[in-house]
Amino acid sequence: MAIRTLLTFEQFEKYQDDGQKHELLQGEHITMPPPKRPHTRVQQDLQDVLRPYVREHRLGEVHIEAGFKLSPHNWLQPDVSFVRSAQIERGDPNEYYEGAPALAIEVASESNTAAQLDLKMELYFAHGAEEVWIVFPQTRRVRAHFPDGHSETLADSLRSALFPGWSAPLAALFTD
Repeated sequence: MAIRTLLTFEQFEKYQDDGQKHELLQGEHITMPPPKRPHTRVQQDLQDVLRPYVREHRLGEVHIEAGFKLSPHNWLQPDVSFVRSAQIERGDPNEYYEGAPALAIEVASESNTAAQLDLKMELYFAHGAEEVWIVFPQTRRVRAHFPDGHSETLADSLRSALFPGWSAPLAALFTD
C-alpha cells in the first residue's frame, strides 16, 4: 500500500508556479496539465455569456481559474466561477477567496476523474456554493447540480436561479 503525504494549505502555498494547474484536494496535491484549446475556449465562452449580466446587475465577478481556500486541506480553482459582491467585499483583496463561489463550473477533461469531480462538487457545496455546473465538451452538455442533491441537464440553454431572467443558448459554449 502506497503512503500518501498530505499537505496543509501553508505547505501547498509554498510550491513554485510551474505553468500547470495545482489544487489541494483533501490534503493531496493534485497537478493537472495546462488546458488544451477546446477547454480554454469553453472557459472563455462561459465567461463571455455570464459576465455582461453579472456586471449589468452588479452581482459580483465572473472569473476563470480563481483560487478558493475552502478549508486548511482544500484549495480549488474552478474553471469558471461566479462570486457574489458580498463575498468579494468581506475578503482581503490581496488573498484568495475564502469559501466556495456561488457558482463553480468545472469543464470535464481527460485529466479529471469522475471521483474527483464528485468530490469537488461535495466540497463546493459544503463550503457555500449554491450551484455547481459540470460542462461536458465532448457531448456538448451541461449538468447543473444543487445543494439538495438534485441535478438537471441543461440541454438547450444555460439558465440559473442565481441570474433571474438570464439565459444563453447552450451553443454559445461550443463556438468551434
